[in-house]
Amino acid sequence: MRRTLGAALVSAALVACGSPAPSGFTLLFVGRSPAARLGRLSWAPDPERSSVVAWDSRLRVVKRVTSPRLATPMAVTPLGGDRLLVTERTGEGLVFDTAGRAVREWQSPDVASLYAAGGGRIVAVRSPYYVPELSAPEPDTAPLVRLLDTLGRPLAGLATIRVPAVPFLAYLVNAGAVAVGGDGAVYYAPLVRDEITKYAPSGVRRWTARRGVLAHEADPVFLPSRGRALRVRSATVNVALVLGPDGRLYALGADDSTATRLRVDVLDTATGVILATRHLAPRETALALDARGGLVTRDADSLLAAVAAAPAPRAPFTPAFALPDLAGDTVRLARFAGRVTLVNFWASWCDPCRAEFPHMAELARAFDARDFQVVAISDDVDEGKMRTFVREFRPPFPILVGGGRMKALYQYRGLPYSVLVDRQGRTIERLFGFGGAEEFRRLRATIANEVRAP
Repeated sequence: MRRTLGAALVSAALVACGSPAPSGFTLLFVGRSPAARLGRLSWAPDPERSSVVAWDSRLRVVKRVTSPRLATPMAVTPLGGDRLLVTERTGEGLVFDTAGRAVREWQSPDVASLYAAGGGRIVAVRSPYYVPELSAPEPDTAPLVRLLDTLGRPLAGLATIRVPAVPFLAYLVNAGAVAVGGDGAVYYAPLVRDEITKYAPSGVRRWTARRGVLAHEADPVFLPSRGRALRVRSATVNVALVLGPDGRLYALGADDSTATRLRVDVLDTATGVILATRHLAPRETALALDARGGLVTRDADSLLAAVAAAPAPRAPFTPAFALPDLAGDTVRLARFAGRVTLVNFWASWCDPCRAEFPHMAELARAFDARDFQVVAISDDVDEGKMRTFVREFRPPFPILVGGGRMKALYQYRGLPYSVLVDRQGRTIERLFGFGGAEEFRRLRATIANEVRAP
C-alpha cells in the first residue's frame, strides 16, 4: 500500500532545512531512479510518497507534485518545453507540466515499460522496475526498443530482443535501463547482462561496453520451486542510465549479483570507453554533478527530508460522490460530514481488494461510528459479481455502486485505491494498493490521531 499526503493535484513549495549546499548541482540519480534536468531544476520520483520532486541547483526541494495518477513513479525524463514524462511502476506513461498539471497518460506497450526521451523522440523498453518472473514467449523479431509518438503509440522498433535458452524468461533478459541523447541516439543497458549499448538514431549499433562485473555470465534459469513461488537465478547488473549535462553517460549498476552494493560508471558517449568508476557506500544513495562536472554523492533520505517534514496542504476530496447503495438509495459524501471517513474503491475481480476487505471490516469495528466510517465504492461493471462478492464478505460498512465509471472520474492508477478524509471533507492521505496488516496498523494510528483532533 503506497501512501501520499494531500488530495487532488498539489504543487507545494518546500525549503530544506540545514546548511545550504554549494551552488551548481545537477542530480543524476535519487535512490535507484534516474533524475531529469528541466530548466534550472532537477526532477526525480519519490515512489514512497507517490510524488515527483524538484530540487534547485543547491539541492533544496522547491516543488512537489502529487496526483491520484501518481501511485509509484519510478523514473522521470524531460519531454521538451515544460513537460515531464513519468514512468509508473506498472508501466503507464504520465505527462505532467512543471506546474504539476497532468497533460496525458498512456498504457504500457509491454507488460511494464520504462520511458526515456531526447532529440525529439520518445522510446520505451521493458521496465527493470517491474519484471514478471514468467511471461509469454516473444518472437525473436520483437523490437528491443519501441519508438513512440507523443501520445504513447508505438511507431517503430529499434534492434531486436534476445531470446534466452528458456523463452519464458525473455522479459527478464530484455528488461533494462534506457537513455536518449539530444541527437536521438539510444543507450540501453539490460538488467541482468553486463553490457551497455549505443544505437544510432537509425538503429545501427555503434558500440557495446562491458565492465567485467561477472566472472561468468549465464542466462537466468528457473530454480526448484518452493510451494507456489517461482524462483529464478539471475544476477542484477544495470539499474539506471542518465546522460549528464557534461555529455557523458552515467550508468548506475551493481557490484554484486543482488545489487545490494552499487557503483556508478562514467562512459564516453562517442566511444563507450569507461572513463571513471565509483563504488558507492550504503548511504551514498543520490548522485549529482557539481558546477565543475565532479561527481558528488548524498543520502537520498536527507534530500527528501523536506518532503517528509512538510506534508502537502489538505484539499477537499473531489468530486463529491452521489451514488446508489445496494438498495438503490442515493448516498452522498455529505452524509459523512463531521466524521473521519475512509473512501475505498474496489472491484470483485481485484485479488488485493479481496485480501483488503477483512482488514477494512476490522478497522470499521475499531472506532465509534460517530467518529469514523468506511464507505466502499465498487467499480464493477457486472452487478451480479459485485453482489456475490458482498455476500461473501458481509462488510459492516456501506457499499456503493460505481458501475465501472470510477477510474475515469477519480483518475486513480489501479485498485484497491483509498482516500482518508477528515471531518471537514479534506484529504488526509491517499493509499495505493494493499500493503498488508502492518500498513493497516499504521492507518489505524493515523485515524486515531484524527479522531482525537479537535
